[in-house]
Amino acid sequence: MTTLGCALTVALAAAWSTAPPTEPARPAAATTVRTHEGLVRGTAHGGYRTFEGIAYAEPPVGRLRWAPPRRPAPWSGVRDATRPASACPQPPGEVPGGSTDEDCLHLNVTTPDGAGPAHPRPVIVWLHGGGYTSGAGSSYGAHRMATRGDVVVVTVNYRLGTLGFLAHSGLPGSGTFGLADQQAALRWVRTEIGAFGGDPRNVTLAGESAGGYSVCAQLASPVASGLFDRAIIESGPCTGRPDRPFAPSSIPLSRARAAGADLAAKVGCGSARDVMACLRRVDVPRLLAAQGTDQQPAYATPLLPGDPAAAIAAGRFRRVPVLIGNNHDEGNGWAAGIVRAGHPVTPGTWPDVVASFFPSPGQAKAIVREYPVHRTDGGPVFGAVIGDSNFDCPTVHTDGLLAAHVPVWRYEFADEHAPPLTSDTPPFPLGAPHASELPYLFDLGGRPRDLTAAQHRLADSMIDYWTRFARTADPNGPTSPHWPRQTVLSLAPEHIVPTRTAQLRHHCAFWNTLG
Repeated sequence: MTTLGCALTVALAAAWSTAPPTEPARPAAATTVRTHEGLVRGTAHGGYRTFEGIAYAEPPVGRLRWAPPRRPAPWSGVRDATRPASACPQPPGEVPGGSTDEDCLHLNVTTPDGAGPAHPRPVIVWLHGGGYTSGAGSSYGAHRMATRGDVVVVTVNYRLGTLGFLAHSGLPGSGTFGLADQQAALRWVRTEIGAFGGDPRNVTLAGESAGGYSVCAQLASPVASGLFDRAIIESGPCTGRPDRPFAPSSIPLSRARAAGADLAAKVGCGSARDVMACLRRVDVPRLLAAQGTDQQPAYATPLLPGDPAAAIAAGRFRRVPVLIGNNHDEGNGWAAGIVRAGHPVTPGTWPDVVASFFPSPGQAKAIVREYPVHRTDGGPVFGAVIGDSNFDCPTVHTDGLLAAHVPVWRYEFADEHAPPLTSDTPPFPLGAPHASELPYLFDLGGRPRDLTAAQHRLADSMIDYWTRFARTADPNGPTSPHWPRQTVLSLAPEHIVPTRTAQLRHHCAFWNTLG
């Protein structure tokens, strides 16, 4: 992801969580649940309960900074779980003012009334997006999904940025600490979720953007075997490529170690006798200021032996049913941000714009021919190039690779009037850009988006599909339009219909031949 792309992603996230939250329903009574470590007290709402800020691992501080996550120590008494805990360290953005608190390995549970050990519900574990540098599980209000879908939803914090993905020779877990945190949360779910009314034998791992790429990584990780039973991947195709500038795909360990060496030098630890001991003494704000804009997990590691794209292409992944998809106009948000930043896309500037993102002269010329810019359509054309190359066509490719081995259902979110994710007026209509499906599933930042009656119906249908998939591994049901496995289900307020034209519409034959 480019600097501008990452900044835009953070801005989108900021708009969700800085919006004033609605007043929660008055709690009927506090709710106390026993975990293996101790008692936690949550909050009862109308139709559901929430348990927020539950520690699933020890604070990764001191000697545990850049160490694999450890199960938390038992506690006495009752721990408060009525409000979110700190987000993991990150620059200002989704978290107002950012965060510097390393004691962040917490999760949140939303469980519908009626769920209990005697009547367990399917579990959806949600991994947030944010380019592996921002985000928090608490930004995703899950009560609509929990109550309408009758499922237990768990949202997770995991280490981000250099604290989550630093690599250094001789450091166990190099480049994958954030992924290891996700696995620790899944192990917590297998052990503890029964006490909250969830079925530990029916766990769906789901995520969007970097969270979707994380799901891909966990599909390819042998260490994740047995931790989840289905997968939902939103706008994070497993076959994304590191030479594409807007997708946070994984990188080789050698490249991650080089980035780690650069960071150590920036903070004055490059020539220290014990580099890691020196780095563990550096305060969080200094680390955040020195880390690169782009962060990716590293492969050629014990947790991730190979590139997830190569592993899935070779059929080396966990055999679970998958629901996967993308948005119709994935790239428009980034294109709008770049245009707004003073880089207009016109017929005259278009070749240079393409060349800045696709440095191969032959590729750049081919893209300009395939996607001509006329006088007034430069921004959306740029958005189509970003979306088609980074998301739409890689999703088509991933679908085909997965479907050779497991049941796969693919969607395309296509509400061209989706609620805006920022308060800024874009330079052109954005359609259904990256992340625009999320307000249909979650109350982002503590409040619902403003939806029309038709959009509310679409949101209900999407929650129905997602939660039926979590329950039975098949999203179809008697109250929704049929979703065939061999097609793409187009999701829009005016229609929910299968389509076979997605590959043609997104120029996938061109991107396949471009290489």
